[in-house]
Amino acid sequence: MSDSDKYPDDSGRRRFVKGVVGGAALAGVGTTGAAAINSATTSPGAGGGPTQAYAIENTAGPAPRGMPQIPIEIDSDGFIKGVWPEVKTVTQNGIDIKIAETDDYKGSGVTYSSAWFQYCGVQSYGGLAPDYESDNYFRADSGGYDWQKDAYSAGDKLNIEDFGDYKEWGNGIGRDGLGKPATGTWRSQDAEDTMPIQILRSERIEEAAQDNDWLAASTDQGVIAWLNKCTHFCCVPGYKQASDAAKFNAEDGVYCQCHQSVYDPFSIVQTLFTALPRPD
Repeated sequence: MSDSDKYPDDSGRRRFVKGVVGGAALAGVGTTGAAAINSATTSPGAGGGPTQAYAIENTAGPAPRGMPQIPIEIDSDGFIKGVWPEVKTVTQNGIDIKIAETDDYKGSGVTYSSAWFQYCGVQSYGGLAPDYESDNYFRADSGGYDWQKDAYSAGDKLNIEDFGDYKEWGNGIGRDGLGKPATGTWRSQDAEDTMPIQILRSERIEEAAQDNDWLAASTDQGVIAWLNKCTHFCCVPGYKQASDAAKFNAEDGVYCQCHQSVYDPFSIVQTLFTALPRPD
């Protein structure tokens, strides 16, 4: 792993939902501002460079920014999938390359791109290739929670019916009733590398989505998802998974035990960073 992967560049971030009690208007940061912030660190190559993304907010610890959100959909059978952006061909430095990018995602005004996930070495994962063949469903991993180990085997698709008690769920860490989580993988079947994800179904997300265009477009039935790679040292954090999280006021957040970075899954922010290029 290169030093640029281990030590992501500091980035600006603007909140547009805080605590998700109601939703503020989508904060706008133009591409000119993004280029100015990242002008010294722009990465050449396929799909790299200044990137504006939406993330669960980093609130404490050394992580430079939040972890990127994955828009989700729930099919007619209740299975939950991460939405992959539209694959298109563009010319970059005189060379035609494929990228995955959707303009004005579901009318939200947001450009959603696979570049959101190009950090911590993920940019070289097979599943991040724009045209990687995948059904995009979230699949259970070995299970970060007791309930999940009872409900799923590794590789099973996550289903909304198994989150029915999300308004009451608790596991003895922090407050009960904030939401029900699960851990899993995305676009990783038959791939050498695994993209870890975390999802959370919460009444607070449902409420916020009622008056926020981005959350209305990117969440469904209170389910929110993010790529579960800490932006500090690329570890895999957890929501209500560490018994010592309370020492760092993180018992109700997403906590990375490696270096005590903390993220708030109920605060979605806009981030600016330099996405690392995919291998040509």
